[in-house]
Amino acid sequence: MEKAVTERMDSFYHHYPAVATIVTSHAGGRDNAMAVAWHCALSRQPPVYMVAISPKRFSHGLIVESGEFAVNFIPYASAKLVALVGGCSGRDVDKLKAFGLACVPSHKVKAPVLEAAYAAYECRVVGRHATGDHDAFFGEIVAVHHRPAAYGSGRVMDLEQMQPILYLGDDLYTVVSTEAPVCLERQSLVRGALGR
Repeated sequence: MEKAVTERMDSFYHHYPAVATIVTSHAGGRDNAMAVAWHCALSRQPPVYMVAISPKRFSHGLIVESGEFAVNFIPYASAKLVALVGGCSGRDVDKLKAFGLACVPSHKVKAPVLEAAYAAYECRVVGRHATGDHDAFFGEIVAVHHRPAAYGSGRVMDLEQMQPILYLGDDLYTVVSTEAPVCLERQSLVRGALGR
């Protein structure tokens, strides 16, 4: 299949879809929430999670000041919350109050944990690195909140019980198919491909 090549990087959305999250923070008596699609796990031991946030964002200053944040994984049923918190600045709007974002008590950090989240990571910043127009905040996960019903009997999300919201870029969102996941056992596939 033929591929197009460009050196213009004004918008590169080929890494989407990505799970949309709401990152929350607290400092100086202020809470904030922002939509974040640039995030990922980096380490199991210690458990480290990264979020990328522009220094222009109000949340950036709160996280720098407090050294803490929470990553809230939101179901598609609450997709509107992601768009609402992503559509304005915490400098101008108390988003939790204005949008009725209910919270559950945090366990180890002061950043709010959203009741709507099917899972949330409370994180303490263990590092920060400037990466162009965003800073990567590395947070050690110090507490995990999750809805057991969303995960059935195992550690894998039950997509019939919970649909994560996927961000496609711009203002577009979708969901994962509810078809049964396919198990591709890596070691068996490698042995088969190599004739072992």
